Amino acid sequence: MAEGQDLSIFVRHGTGGVAGMELAVDGIRCAGCMHAIERGLAGQSGILSARVNLALKRVTVEWREGALRPEAVISGLAALGFKAYPFLPSTEREASQQEDKRLLRYLGVAGFASMNIMLLSVSVWSGTGNDINPVTRDFFHWLSALIALPTAAYAGRPFFESALRALRAGAVNMDVPIMLGIVLALGMSVIVTLNHGEHAYFDGVVMLIFFLLIGRYLDQLMRRRTRDLAGNLAALKAETATRLAADGSSVIVPIAAIAPGDLVLVRPGERVSVDGLVEAGASDLDQSLVTGETAPVSVAAGGRVHAGTLNLSGLLTIRVEAAGAGTLLSEIDRLMAQAVESRSRYVRLSDRAARLYAPVVHATALATFLGWMLFGLAWHQALIIAITVLIITCPCALGLAIPAVQVVAAAALFRRKVMLKQGDALERLAEVDTVVFDKTGTLTRPEPGLSNRETIDPESLAAAGALA
Repeated sequence: MAEGQDLSIFVRHGTGGVAGMELAVDGIRCAGCMHAIERGLAGQSGILSARVNLALKRVTVEWREGALRPEAVISGLAALGFKAYPFLPSTEREASQQEDKRLLRYLGVAGFASMNIMLLSVSVWSGTGNDINPVTRDFFHWLSALIALPTAAYAGRPFFESALRALRAGAVNMDVPIMLGIVLALGMSVIVTLNHGEHAYFDGVVMLIFFLLIGRYLDQLMRRRTRDLAGNLAALKAETATRLAADGSSVIVPIAAIAPGDLVLVRPGERVSVDGLVEAGASDLDQSLVTGETAPVSVAAGGRVHAGTLNLSGLLTIRVEAAGAGTLLSEIDRLMAQAVESRSRYVRLSDRAARLYAPVVHATALATFLGWMLFGLAWHQALIIAITVLIITCPCALGLAIPAVQVVAAAALFRRKVMLKQGDALERLAEVDTVVFDKTGTLTRPEPGLSNRETIDPESLAAAGALA
């Protein structure tokens, strides 16, 4: 987003004096981040609600019309430690590609360093005290430190930046214990090396960062595919329209420049970009997106058309009634977004469990360290066990899997012409015992059938079958 850009153009003005805006947010990693954002924005004067979509890394904010400026929402998120900008599909794709490249660089450095450190570590770990003298062992440890320390400082940035951002905002997330584990393990290894100890863990730290980065990269891929699935409907929205001037000339303009009352020209093969009435022309339209009917529908002057429908045959001139956010297609998009953002029972349960994760894990790690010290274990051995507790108890799957499944399911249903309006609808399907269809609706099978077989003589039926 350009510095000083007017954010009011991204604000949606709803009914009842409510305004809203959808923001893409960098740095959302876990349910702890989600809770911190929702709690922080809810405490801001004028804001009515803030809903975070963890899988898509977006937040939808609503406030009373005139109560605040959209810049205040961006500033509020910045105070919480998160960089936010108005959601635009093109901007999000570019940011996702940059994040992929960044993670791959970190992953490559960590992988290269881990292989080289393991070559040194094998020489130390595979032998006995008689196989390697202390001077050589210390030399290998210092070489490992020379590789591990800059590698951890560079390749560990995704975890350090996220953890420090959360701590500056007075919160904790799942990257905080990971950062503590890495720093403590490196610090302990340096101390052991300075004291000529036998066992340093530079190899383990770098391997840990390497595998965590693999998980982070796979998580990034999953999020991108989830966004692509959820963006299927957005792909059907035309970004431009051909507007007719009073002198009969035409010009291609952005949808944002189209106003009710304008005349729009739609050529065969183009998608209708507005809701309106046909002023001139006749054509067949594919309205399956709106009505569910796969058969083309003929329209002529006076006929109503909707954005997202496909013009199949003729040239149409349409008098605009609604464009952009006011179209039926945008309303369907909003209903799908509400379904994705709504919290089902299991999503709320996973959110509560993940929020408790950080304080419980920190307390458990501290209790583990003190407990083993009281039982007489050496400090570095007790610290290793405490570090293990910090690292292995990561609830990424708990905090991310359920909302991700909800998003993917909504997108998969949409591809099959089924729109999910509420997030808990899939959960409540288990309680359904009867399905009732509107008598005016149409139920069809995927293949055609012969309804008047008994009225056709066998010879004609056989001839028709041979032709088929």
